[in-house]
Amino acid sequence: MKHTLKYFFSFCLMLSIFLAQAQETNATQKTKMDGVIPEAPKPIVKKNATEIKNDTLVKTDRYGFRVGVDLYKLTRAFYDKNYKGLELVGDYRLTKKYFLAAEVGNENKTTDDDRLNTTAKGTYLKVGFDYNGYENWLNMENIISIGMRYGVSSFSQQLNTYKIYNANPYFGEVPAITSGAKYNGLTASWIEVVAGVKAKVFNNVFVGFSLRLNTLVSNKKPDNFDNLYIPGFNRTYNGTFGVGLNYTVTYLIPFYKKKTATVVTKKVEKK
Repeated sequence: MKHTLKYFFSFCLMLSIFLAQAQETNATQKTKMDGVIPEAPKPIVKKNATEIKNDTLVKTDRYGFRVGVDLYKLTRAFYDKNYKGLELVGDYRLTKKYFLAAEVGNENKTTDDDRLNTTAKGTYLKVGFDYNGYENWLNMENIISIGMRYGVSSFSQQLNTYKIYNANPYFGEVPAITSGAKYNGLTASWIEVVAGVKAKVFNNVFVGFSLRLNTLVSNKKPDNFDNLYIPGFNRTYNGTFGVGLNYTVTYLIPFYKKKTATVVTKKVEKK
């Protein structure tokens, strides 16, 4: 009995020591863990799948005849007493980019040069094409074009006054001499390079502006002087070179419509 109690007390003592050591180890580990900041969990990133999608854009182009008037020539008479003129303009759409174009007009212009004062009267016709290099948005019909024209003119020249050149102006300048001689049946032809724009301002109504560079191909002159001004060609510079401009208002008469389908490719992300 004595030995049994002895063993029992020894077992209890060893169990107490084991439990004390285990408690001390847990306390030490907890102290170490309290000084460490745990990492935040990383968010879960979902990758969106990409899908290729094709959309069809349908555009309606109108084809027809556009006719109008050059406001520059029409209003020039209000501030230039030596000028009267009228020009009608028109174009017809052949394809998506090309237009057949023409201008016809009449001019009466008095030119007062250093030695000559002449009046040119006549009619002219110009035909050619325009190429539209502007890519319109949907339902727009604006034009930024470059083109060419071949022009012909039939006109007359009247020599109003002229001055005789005085090589020795000791006695002063010789007064102008009135002539009144008229030369009929004169003709000229030329080539124009045309750059212009047309903008749609209202339904079927367009406002346009163009700049023209001209070079003469043929020029029938009077016997005693040069053609200082040719109807349709404008003032001649250095014999064969000329410039011109117009400011137009035109109205489109549509004949038919043509639809054009364009495939637009885009990427769409699936969520």
